[in-house]
Amino acid sequence: MKKIVCILLFIPLFVTQAMAWGQNGHRAVGLIAEQHLKKKAQKKISKILADNSLAEVSVWMDDIKSDSVYDHTHDWHWVTVPGGMKYEQTAKNPNGDIIMKIEELVAALKADDLTEKQEEEYLKYLVHLVGDLHQPLHVGKEGDSGGNAVKLQWFGQPSNLHRVWDTDMIEGKNLSYSELAHFVGTPSKQQVKTWQSTGVRDWAYESVQLREQVYSIPQDGRLGYRYSYDNFSTVEQRILQAGVRLAGLLNEIYG
Repeated sequence: MKKIVCILLFIPLFVTQAMAWGQNGHRAVGLIAEQHLKKKAQKKISKILADNSLAEVSVWMDDIKSDSVYDHTHDWHWVTVPGGMKYEQTAKNPNGDIIMKIEELVAALKADDLTEKQEEEYLKYLVHLVGDLHQPLHVGKEGDSGGNAVKLQWFGQPSNLHRVWDTDMIEGKNLSYSELAHFVGTPSKQQVKTWQSTGVRDWAYESVQLREQVYSIPQDGRLGYRYSYDNFSTVEQRILQAGVRLAGLLNEIYG
């Protein structure tokens, strides 16, 4: 009986930890965006989201992956841009991709002719996808599913390159999402102006330019402190840029 009780106590803990993987980065992006919203935009967004924060809704698009109603959104999280090519030159996914969908969502939200449910969902999509776009491997090269097929070890445990960038490096810092948002720093006024002056395709191209750095891994595939030391400053910058730019888009739409 004691064994059964122990197992039952363990299961919720395990599930909670599993559900938390990958969420801190997105929530930090949402929190940073909130800090750069104009009051008018903040008020409108709060009404649309029924007082839920951008941080809270930032992981909704991952949460719905198991719901077949949203199967059509699976390919929206990423895009393939082979080396040496521009997005405009690539064959387009008929199901959509992250660049296409962000542009469509912004246009639809600006048009202001959506139902309440559509506007809520479109806003949640946008919050999540802007975060995804700033993770370099969501703008992937051909042949390895955005680094998911690059199997390696992270501190001796099985992982893959995509997971290292999505979660492993971030979770290794043992920070809450609010601590992470503080940890990445505060942008200068000039940085905010510069980062918000560029567009979605520019942000995607930045991710492409980071791929050489991302794929600089030892032949034995064993990653740990050195890889995190070399790359975590990039993780910080991309999270900060994503939050600032998300705020810029939302201020355009609602401010």
